[in-house]
This record gives sequence, structure tokens and C-alpha cells, in this order.
Amino acid sequence: MTTDAFLSDCRARLAFDLLSNTWNAVVLWALRDGPRRPVELREQIGGISSKVLTETLRRLQFNGLVDRQEHPDTPPRVEYLLTTLGRTLLAPIDVFGAWAFEHGDEVMAAQEAATSDPLDAPTA
Repeated sequence: MTTDAFLSDCRARLAFDLLSNTWNAVVLWALRDGPRRPVELREQIGGISSKVLTETLRRLQFNGLVDRQEHPDTPPRVEYLLTTLGRTLLAPIDVFGAWAFEHGDEVMAAQEAATSDPLDAPTA
């Protein structure tokens, strides 16, 4: 029996898809205090390449979570900021972050135990 939660257009599945991309939540959280230029975001977020940041910002903009503002300065300047809809995801991201802070060590210990026990190692 299939329930609505498993349909491809289910709203809950849409929300989980938005948060399942590692960089989506990180970029949204980085924008929580106001508009940022891409170079500022890269400095604030460790380990993200320019290409991945651009793809993430476009994806977030496509989904209505981020706005792109162009400033006609010389040289031209672009900033990204959260939309009202994007701000609504900050509370759930905060809850996930709190969970990770509280239980992250347990998850990493389980991963380490699974990879160090040859009986539990996946077979090819």
C-alpha cells in the first residue's frame, strides 16, 4: 500500500529534498544575518568551491528561498539574501543543528564501529 508521503510531489518530500543537499542548509544559515556577496559567503563557509556555491545559490533562488540583488556600482556588485520563505527554514535548520551537536559523536562512533568491524562491513 502506497501512502501520500511516498509520492514524488508530496510536500514533505519536497521539504526533505531541499534540506538533504548539504550546501542548501549551510548557505541559508550563512545568510541569516543579512545580504552577503558570494566572496563573503565563501569566506564564511569553509570548504565550498565557487562553482558549488553558484549552483547552490541558483538552486535556492529557483526554489524561492534566496533573492539575488544586482547593484550597478563600478565594478558591478551582486548580493544574495533570504526571502521571507527562506527565513521560514531557519528554525528547522536550527533544530537539525542542535540535534547534530547533541548526537553527532554517537553517529560518528557508529560509523567508525561499522567500518572497523570486518563482520559488519558491506560486501561487494
